[in-house]
Amino acid sequence: MLRPDQNDKGDSEFVDKLVHINRVAKVVKGGRRFGFAALVVAGDQKGRVGYGHGKAREVPEAIRKATEAAKRNMIRVPLREGRTLHHDVKGRFGAGRVVLRSAPAGTGIIAGGPMRAVFETLGVQDVVTKSIGTSNPYNMVKATFEALKEMNSPRMVAAKRGKKVSDVVGRRASDAGADAGKEKVDG
Repeated sequence: MLRPDQNDKGDSEFVDKLVHINRVAKVVKGGRRFGFAALVVAGDQKGRVGYGHGKAREVPEAIRKATEAAKRNMIRVPLREGRTLHHDVKGRFGAGRVVLRSAPAGTGIIAGGPMRAVFETLGVQDVVTKSIGTSNPYNMVKATFEALKEMNSPRMVAAKRGKKVSDVVGRRASDAGADAGKEKVDG
C-alpha cells in the first residue's frame, strides 16, 4: 500500500508521448455529440515500448485510457550498444509500410512524426527510417511495431541455432583486414 506522499514507481519509469488526437461526432436527435480518440506511445527509454488507443467524451480522459493501454501492451526490443537497431528491417500494417535502418553514432533520429515518438520513447538515439504508403498515424505506428517485433539480436540468433555469439557475428571488417596482413607476412 502506498502512502499519499510516495510515488508509484511503475508510472514514473515510463515516458509517454501523445501521437495523435481525433475528434469524432455522433449525430443524434438534438444535434452532434463529440468524442475524442487518442493515440499514445509509452516506453521506458531502455528498450521497452508500447502503444495504446483510448476514446472518451473529453480529451484528458481519452489520453489517460490510451496511456494505460500503451503500458499494458509493451514489447521489448533488443538494441545495439543501447543506441541503435541491430539490423535493417521492414514492417507493414494495412497500407502503412516502414523501413527502419540502423545508423552510426551521431546520426540522430531521422523519422517522421509518429515513428519519431516511438523511437524517442524506446530509447533509440540513432536510426534512419522511411515511411512508404499511408501517412495515417495509426497504421504508421502499427507498422513500426510490426518491424520492431522482427528485430533479433546476435544473442537471440545464436541461441536459436545452438551456436556461440562469436560464430554468428563473425569478425568485423577491420579485424579481418588485420588478420589478412599477418598471413601475408608469415607466408
